Amino acid sequence: MSRRAQLQGLVVASHAGPTTVVTLLALSLAAGVGESTARVALVGAAVLAGQLSVGWSNDWLDANRDRLNHRTDKPAVVGAVTVPVLRRAALGALGVCVLLSFAAGWWAGALHVSAVLSAWAYNLWAKRTVWSWLPYAVSFGLLPAFVVAAGGDGRTVAPWTVLAAALLGVGAHIANALPDFEDDHRTGIRGLPHRIGPLASSILSPALLVVATFVIIANGSLPTEIAVGGAVASVALAAGAGVIALVRPTSRLPFPLSMAVAVVCVVLLVFAAPSVVR
Repeated sequence: MSRRAQLQGLVVASHAGPTTVVTLLALSLAAGVGESTARVALVGAAVLAGQLSVGWSNDWLDANRDRLNHRTDKPAVVGAVTVPVLRRAALGALGVCVLLSFAAGWWAGALHVSAVLSAWAYNLWAKRTVWSWLPYAVSFGLLPAFVVAAGGDGRTVAPWTVLAAALLGVGAHIANALPDFEDDHRTGIRGLPHRIGPLASSILSPALLVVATFVIIANGSLPTEIAVGGAVASVALAAGAGVIALVRPTSRLPFPLSMAVAVVCVVLLVFAAPSVVR
C-alpha cells in the first residue's frame, strides 16, 4: 500500500465532512466572540484533533461490522488503510487533542476533553443503547462552552447556546442514523433512533432541529432578515421531511432535508456568535 493511498484512506476514515463542519463552527464562534488570532487558531487545532480522533476511532471500532455490511465506502473494508493504523491514528490524535485543549487553560481543557471523550463513549458503547443520543447532546453542548472558556478572559457561555447546540447534536444524531437502519439492524445496533423506528425518527430529527433554530433566533440578537430567513427555511425543510416520512415511509429524502435544517442551525449560531457570551 502506497503512502499516498494510505493518507487518502485516513482522510476518508476521518469522516471529513462532519470533521470539517464542526471545526469551522468552532473557528467561527471563536472569531465571533472576539478571541485573538492565536486563540482562534488554538481552538481550531484542538477541535480538529478531537474530531479526527473521533472519526478514526469510529472506523477502527466498526471495522468488523462494516465488513459484514459490505461497506465499500469504508477505507478499512477495501484495504485503503488497516485497522492498526486507524487505532494508532485515533489514539495519537486524542493525545494531541488533550495537549492542545489544556494549552487553552485548565477549565477549557476539561470541557473539551470531556466533549471528545463523550464522543468516544458513543463509538465504544452508547450507540448500541437507548442512550445513544446522550453523547451527542453532551459533546455538542460542551463545544461552545469550550470555545468561550478558551478565550481566557473570564467570560462564560450563555446557557441558551449550550441548549441549542445540544438540540442540534441530538437532531443530527437521529438524522445521521436514518440511512443506516438496515445495516445497523443486521449488526445489533439498537440506539434511540432504531428503537423508535424510521418514521418517528424522520419526524423527530427535524423537529428537534427546528426547536434548536428557534432557541437561537429567540436569544441570538440576529438581524431581522437573518432570523426570518432562518425560521422560514428551517420550518419549510422540517415540514417537508415530516410529510415525506408520513407519505413515503421508505424514502431517503428525510435524511438530507433534516441535515439541511442542521446547516441552517449552524449558520444561525455563527451569526449569533457575539451573543453566546455573558
